[in-house]
Amino acid sequence: MTSAFLDSLDATRTYPITDKLLSGLSHAEQVTEFANRGMTLVQLREKNLSSGEFYREAEQAVVVARHQGIKIIINDRVDIALAVDADGVHLGQDDLPVEAARSLLGNDVIIGVSTHNLAQAQQAARRPIDYLAIGPIFPTSTKDSSNPVVGLAGLTAVRLAVPGIPLVAIGGIDATNRDAVMAAGADAVAVIRDLWAG
Repeated sequence: MTSAFLDSLDATRTYPITDKLLSGLSHAEQVTEFANRGMTLVQLREKNLSSGEFYREAEQAVVVARHQGIKIIINDRVDIALAVDADGVHLGQDDLPVEAARSLLGNDVIIGVSTHNLAQAQQAARRPIDYLAIGPIFPTSTKDSSNPVVGLAGLTAVRLAVPGIPLVAIGGIDATNRDAVMAAGADAVAVIRDLWAG
């Protein structure tokens, strides 16, 4: 399962996450922008729309993505991922259990999980996932979080503990620290704010 995720990323191993408030664009428009930048896998993240509104936005984004050759991962919402035939889902610690999502979506769909410490990462690695995200690596203002900063040393500890699972670093990552994050053990970096900086 794990190679499907890495094979879907562009050469820079950038995993963009949509944000309507930061970008001022619809999810479909953001997918187009990411395609123009050469990105090949996008996570649609939406916390402010109703289910119906997000469904319609996700449906439009998937149409654009198929035309552009981009894969779409839906944040949190297994129901939306299933309804729009997305390529995968990204689950948080309090979302539907991975096994239930896998049962609903099938073995060919990419499933990732957010983790915030070594214990969560080790637990996630024992489940039927394609990648795990760890963070926040650095302080971030994009997402309200009570989780402590993992840091580069924490990222390396997770990498050593779960060597066989693709590892996505998230939280406060930008052009100034990206190389250090990759050197610390990340296979990819998830980016939100830095995509729209400047």
